[in-house]
Parts: sequence; C-alpha cells; structure tokens
Amino acid sequence: MLLAFHKPYGVLSQFTKEEPEHHTLAEFGFPKNVYPIGRLDWDSEGLLLLSDEKKWNDLLLNPQHGHERTYHAQVEGIATAEAVEKLKKGVLIQGRKTLPCHAKLLGEPDYPPRKPPIRFRLSVPTSWVELKLTEGKNRQVRRMTAAVGFPTLRLIRTSIGNWQLGDLPLGKWRTLNTPS
Repeated sequence: MLLAFHKPYGVLSQFTKEEPEHHTLAEFGFPKNVYPIGRLDWDSEGLLLLSDEKKWNDLLLNPQHGHERTYHAQVEGIATAEAVEKLKKGVLIQGRKTLPCHAKLLGEPDYPPRKPPIRFRLSVPTSWVELKLTEGKNRQVRRMTAAVGFPTLRLIRTSIGNWQLGDLPLGKWRTLNTPS
C-alpha cells in the first residue's frame, strides 16, 4: 500500500511524539504499520508518501533511481531571473555544490493561507519559485534560495516522481494506484 498525505506545517514526519507540544503523523488516522518514506521538515508542507512495503524505500529514496521532487518556495523579496539561473546551475551550500536543477519563477499560486501565517513585513514583498531536484539533502531548498539572496519563508512539496499533491486537502491522505 502506498499513501499520499498533504502534510501541514508544524507536523513532524514521524509517529512518535518526543515532546507533548509536538504534532505527529499519529494524529491523522493512518492504517496500521505504515511509515513515512523520506521526510518533510516540521516547517515544510505538502506531499509526503507513506507505505507498509519496504520496497518503496529503495525505489523512492535511493539516489540511483533519481526521482524528481518538485517544491514551491515562497521567498522573501522579488526573486530575480539571475537568481533562478544560479539555482539552475547549482549553488554552493555547506561547502558542496548542488546538482543542476530545474528552477523557474512562479506567479502567485492558489494555496490556502498557512497557519500560523508566514512572517509578514509590509516593506518586504514575497515571490514564489519552483524547484525540481533529484537530490534531497537536509533543508536543501531553503539553503539554496538563501544562497542566492532570497530566503525561503514557506515551502510546499508538490510532487515526488509521477505522484502529485494535486487537490488533496491539507491534513488528508489517500491511497495511490501503484504499478505492479
């Protein structure tokens, strides 16, 4: 079984609660014995896959398979074409250059407001950038946008490989059709 979940902001990608104030996957009524394949940080939103079959770990997480992941990042400031070109070529983060990726400016997407809202400063506008990566280092998108001068304020994963978040409501999950 493979499940798609629209993970909200502030939810840890785990079932075990380490602190009383943490929100975890245990609160969303998943079937028994499923576990997350990969993760999204507590302050990121979007598509998280879960399964009760170990084969999905290797198929989706092993870099040899190179599954593309798509992210929409709301960044501080109006992102420039120059910054997007730098993202496409790869940027230096933590002493290592990221792989080239697909990147483009986005118009204002139709996402529901985040709870709690992103920090809001009247004097600093925001914009949206789409990034498609095949590598997934810890907090990579956030570090990449910061490296080109546009820190990420909100991050939403919209796809993993061919699986899309689509219109899945926030905090809900569904079973995915999978090839045999």
